[in-house]
Amino acid sequence: MPWRSLVQVVGVASMLALSACSFSDVSESTQVTETVQTPSSSIVTAADIPSDIFEDSWARLPQLSRETLDAEGQRAYDVIVHPDSRYATGLRGPIGMWVYSPPMAADLFPASTYLRFGTEKDQRLTELVILATAREVRSQYEWTSHEPAGERAGLEPEIIDFVKRRADLDTAGDIPGFGDRERTIIAFVREVVSEEKVTSATFRRARELFGDRGVMELAGLVGYYGFVNITLKTFDVQLAPGRERLLPDFW
Repeated sequence: MPWRSLVQVVGVASMLALSACSFSDVSESTQVTETVQTPSSSIVTAADIPSDIFEDSWARLPQLSRETLDAEGQRAYDVIVHPDSRYATGLRGPIGMWVYSPPMAADLFPASTYLRFGTEKDQRLTELVILATAREVRSQYEWTSHEPAGERAGLEPEIIDFVKRRADLDTAGDIPGFGDRERTIIAFVREVVSEEKVTSATFRRARELFGDRGVMELAGLVGYYGFVNITLKTFDVQLAPGRERLLPDFW
């Protein structure tokens, strides 16, 4: 059932208690949409969840299970959920919504895996691209998922904070680990998402640093997380109660 009566009976205190529990890493995170009032706490509570959200998916459509799918759906499900997948434990988040279109999900998921883990960029730079994109599109879900992932990949806290604040690149100074690659990635993401186009100077430097293939894959990774953000917004995918919002309200 959609998340309705439970919101009324579960107290804020019990939800706060959940924050002490450890949460497994999620590959894609939950969007707190701009239609929801600004939260008074960084911890998601039951009262924050809209009434049209299903508890099993924390989204506007229920989570699909393999046994309820037809043959086409099961093929798509098996592309995503298998022992070697980052979704080995089952569908969740925006990827769970993709399976409502099995052919799309079956084609997109391998591409998403390649863009996240298969390119020549190391995981530290990959997570920087993802965080810069999440910040630029203002995705609470994605930022909350990937800030810990960035830390695990070795991305310096000072760089994470710089991106979080959307600080001016001219103010970077002597931030640890902040070199030409990091500066170029942040500039590229900001321009490709929020400006009319990537400037010639940024494109030229990205090409020098990452090569033609690297620039295309950089654009692909930004585009992929833009699509994830659209999925999050369409289905209003939520962070579950007890999760901590890691992206402050800077806007």
